[in-house]
Amino acid sequence: MGRENREWQWLDSPPPPLPLLLRRSAYALSFGDHSMPRIGPIQLPEFPLLLAPMEDVSDPPFRALCKKHGADLMYTEFISSEGLIRQAAKGLKKLDIFEYERPVGIQLFGGSEDAMEEAARIAEAAKPDLIDINYGCPVHKVVSKGAGACLLQDVDKMVRLTEKVVKAVKLPVTVKTRLGWNEATKNIMEVAERLQDVGIQALSIHGRTRAQLYKGPADWTLIGEVKNNPRIHIPIFGNGDIDSPEKAVEYRDRYGVDGVMIGRATIGHPFIFNEIKHFIATGTHLPAPTVADRVEAAREHLRSSLAWKGPWEGVVEMRRHYGNYLKGLPNVKEVRLRLCTERDPAILEEILDEVIATYGLAEVA
Repeated sequence: MGRENREWQWLDSPPPPLPLLLRRSAYALSFGDHSMPRIGPIQLPEFPLLLAPMEDVSDPPFRALCKKHGADLMYTEFISSEGLIRQAAKGLKKLDIFEYERPVGIQLFGGSEDAMEEAARIAEAAKPDLIDINYGCPVHKVVSKGAGACLLQDVDKMVRLTEKVVKAVKLPVTVKTRLGWNEATKNIMEVAERLQDVGIQALSIHGRTRAQLYKGPADWTLIGEVKNNPRIHIPIFGNGDIDSPEKAVEYRDRYGVDGVMIGRATIGHPFIFNEIKHFIATGTHLPAPTVADRVEAAREHLRSSLAWKGPWEGVVEMRRHYGNYLKGLPNVKEVRLRLCTERDPAILEEILDEVIATYGLAEVA
């Protein structure tokens, strides 16, 4: 994968049908006209679709697929501030960004104000379009270090840390967080107002608490309240459970968010971005991707992984993705096992060819 500029074919759809236009007019009257959100100098399209930062998923090969299929703004995997200032190889590798990805943000996490300040400067030198701070990761190994969602328990420290990062760089700074630490401490309104006051230029809110991890349905009620708060003037993006075009439109109209951030629903299905865009524009669905479409996406993903990670890591780290690309196919367990044990890229390509030959152009269940 090179660093050259690349142009993608964007969807050119007819205007929305009248009922959809009427619903959108009602949305604009309820929440104000937020049709073209900006993050500093970054002009986003109307109702942008964001790829969530996901550890071991949203690397350059996967981001390339999502950009091809309609993602408007993407983020790197989250990067440890401590690891970055120690020049840890894994953290430095995650700084790789490519021209065709833009706009793209580098996401940092950490619990030390000084480390986050220094890491932000290092990240800025990689020339992303923005710096994002992770205050949402709920996993123990992050929270136990005073980072991620842990900061929801100490909003004063969160504000100090954020202000340090904002002042350290010239790029826009954004934040991704959750509703609160647990059901009893949903402090997202205070968090949103105070972080806006120290200079963040957009906020993405996951509709769960840290205590929920990724369980149970996401609650978007507070996300909508933050967006409808007259004090809030930065873009608010909602995250959690967006897995269909209908849900994206429903949540836009119900909660008034400026855009949605999509995470787990993209894994094995990068097509979701253009599916949502098509539905918003026309009120109709794109044809479901065929087995051939999914296999070709997996093949493109594999080739990009080999190019970026090398022959060993490129093969091994693709293994977590095959099951998602082939999800819904009958009697596919044996094929998946072969894909996850084979080391030769040429044979992996042959196995993918066999999948197309076996399942043809059928739609995935």
